[in-house]
Amino acid sequence: MQRFKEKLSQVKPRDYFHILLFLLALPIALVYKCFRRDLWLLCDNGVEASDNGYWLFEYICREHPEQDCVYAVNCDSRDREKVERIGKTVRYGSFLHWILYLTANVNISSQKGGKPNFAVCYLLEVYGILHNNRVFLQHGVILTDIEFLYYENTKMDMFVTSTYREWEYVNGHYGYPEGVVKLLGLPRFDRLHDFKTVPKQILIMPTWRDWLGTAALAKDKEKDRANFTSSKYYKYWSAFIKSPRLTQICEKYGCTVMFCPHRDTQRFLDCYKTDNPYMTICDYDHFNVQELMKSSAFMVTDFSSVQVDFAYMKKPLAYFHFDYDDYSAHHYHKGYFDYEKDGFGPAFSDENALLDYVEKKAAGNFTNDDVYLKRHSEFFTLFDTDNCKRNYEAIRERYSRK
Repeated sequence: MQRFKEKLSQVKPRDYFHILLFLLALPIALVYKCFRRDLWLLCDNGVEASDNGYWLFEYICREHPEQDCVYAVNCDSRDREKVERIGKTVRYGSFLHWILYLTANVNISSQKGGKPNFAVCYLLEVYGILHNNRVFLQHGVILTDIEFLYYENTKMDMFVTSTYREWEYVNGHYGYPEGVVKLLGLPRFDRLHDFKTVPKQILIMPTWRDWLGTAALAKDKEKDRANFTSSKYYKYWSAFIKSPRLTQICEKYGCTVMFCPHRDTQRFLDCYKTDNPYMTICDYDHFNVQELMKSSAFMVTDFSSVQVDFAYMKKPLAYFHFDYDDYSAHHYHKGYFDYEKDGFGPAFSDENALLDYVEKKAAGNFTNDDVYLKRHSEFFTLFDTDNCKRNYEAIRERYSRK
């Protein structure tokens, strides 16, 4: 009860409006269920349609048009029209979204918070006020210990994993009942087999740090900007992309660089100005993350789960781990994945050593090393284009209302 009260105290004023929407939608949904008994409601983060929820939705609409399904996306999303051409949509967070969320036989999302209102739905779902079927497709492959995905914090009915080691770790450590954690593969992996690489294109894609805060928590943009630019995180990544030597490598070997920081860094993009004529600073309004990975020949990242997508395509990468201890202590705790033994590329804490490796790979046309190709074959239990099919069939089998 104490924990419930703590969570309730975190509900913001705008969330109370969604409590009203929930109460108004509930009786309507009870009637609507009679007409749409097998509705599947899918979504990602509401902003984009490019993650696992979208690709599973696209597969269902294409291969199983008889299945009643709807995808939730913001009305101002750049991807809205794309989704509308494929199938039925609903405005993310709207009153109708609430009705469909309460009507659906299955709610399917790549995000733990993929629902009309995260705060309200968390209280409804985790504390047993609302009993509905929920499938977690995941946003990426889990490598670390992520406590907010423990069963006690989600109460998910189906939890999708992509490799045997991930399945084994989640199944053994996250507290889910037997049979909930499934080895099916991420739906978006189906689209990583038809890539066309731009020769010598380097992709720099760091993840975020929770201790720096998030856009959702921002109150004073200028104060946030000052805090951000004074952080170790910014100083190291800014120095790396502005490095004169990186410019020299590009000039010498004909490389181009795409710098695409995490979503929570996007509001600070103008802080990353660089004189490197070979570099493009990528914003989420004009660049698709998956397409950037598919088109790039080499990646520099840190702890981001996109490393797995990139490695899945058997492409070379390197890690910049200047704050490994801080990340393990304050962001996600260490899990089963050991970067020295399991990493898909070498890890560096020193910028110069990392640049040495970048130049070495550029000189060799970014070919991958045998040791990392071997790790690929050992890590990826599933390596095919049937991920969407497996997810669909598993959901169909578990929640069938024939």
